[in-house]
Amino acid sequence: MKKVYAVTAAIILLGLGITAQGAITIETVTVGNAGNAADTTGYGSVSYTYNIGKYEVTAGQYTAFLNSVAKTDTYGLYNGSMWASTDGCDIKRTGTAGNYSYSVVSDWSNRPVNYVGFWDSCRFANWLCNGQKSGEQDATTTERGAYTLDGYNGTDGRYIQRNAGCSWAVTSEDEWYKAAYYKSGSTKAGYWLYPTKSNTAPANKVLAADPGNSANYYISKYSIGSPYYLTNVGEFENSASAYGTFDQGGNVWEWNEAMPYISGSYAYRSMRGGSFSSKDIDLLASYRCYSPSYESNDFGFRVSQVYTPVPEPSSFVASLGLLTGLIGLRRRKG
Repeated sequence: MKKVYAVTAAIILLGLGITAQGAITIETVTVGNAGNAADTTGYGSVSYTYNIGKYEVTAGQYTAFLNSVAKTDTYGLYNGSMWASTDGCDIKRTGTAGNYSYSVVSDWSNRPVNYVGFWDSCRFANWLCNGQKSGEQDATTTERGAYTLDGYNGTDGRYIQRNAGCSWAVTSEDEWYKAAYYKSGSTKAGYWLYPTKSNTAPANKVLAADPGNSANYYISKYSIGSPYYLTNVGEFENSASAYGTFDQGGNVWEWNEAMPYISGSYAYRSMRGGSFSSKDIDLLASYRCYSPSYESNDFGFRVSQVYTPVPEPSSFVASLGLLTGLIGLRRRKG
């Protein structure tokens, strides 16, 4: 049976950044200092100014997306584990194909969506590019925009990259990295080791008043544990990055566009930042993880808004050694 507390909770569609009309607003921060140098790992250099999501995309925002384009759900934007699993983000689907509707438990609305794959993230970005239109999953809603998907839902897709001129996208690896670790202030400011403006590992305690340098990850025990595991986005109010983003360390791993490894029919996509079940090493600037298009309880994403779009070439790394970053036992879309 689904979590007992969920049965009695009021199921609503009000969440962070959702208007009374059902449209969503992605709150962003501006990342300037265009033309900054990369750090010693080779990441973080971005030649343009851009905006990036202040928070991870929430379950409430994703529910609005589903209600707009997933009455049939042709390309599997909904994962049943969002509701059925004890560690899902409590998005519930009712009805039958062609008439599906979606709702989210109120105390989960502001927590990050999980059980999303890379293509789900791309389709969400396309939907933003297309003005959040309602309708079938087609070129006017989810299949064209930032990415030309046209129904693709496999484990390769190496040819699918950001289209020039798009307004919203899944973050590139350099966009994500700069927003998380760069110290800001000039093009030669340098980088922090952790995305909380610190070179010291964050604490993982949820307190009434955040003392700073805190994140939701695993140290001997979970930060909040069952039934939530995931904190509300921005829970650690004094632990933002230098540019003002929250939760780029912990909560959920965040998809980005880079393809760090290709093996046979798998073109792996990169993830950054660690999750609620990660150790502190996963939050470090030096650590990246990647997966083909799996969906898991600790996979989420954030988006960027690019006013001066410059497509970033994918990073191809032919090194089997990087496979140590691959998280095992990930769920395929079901």
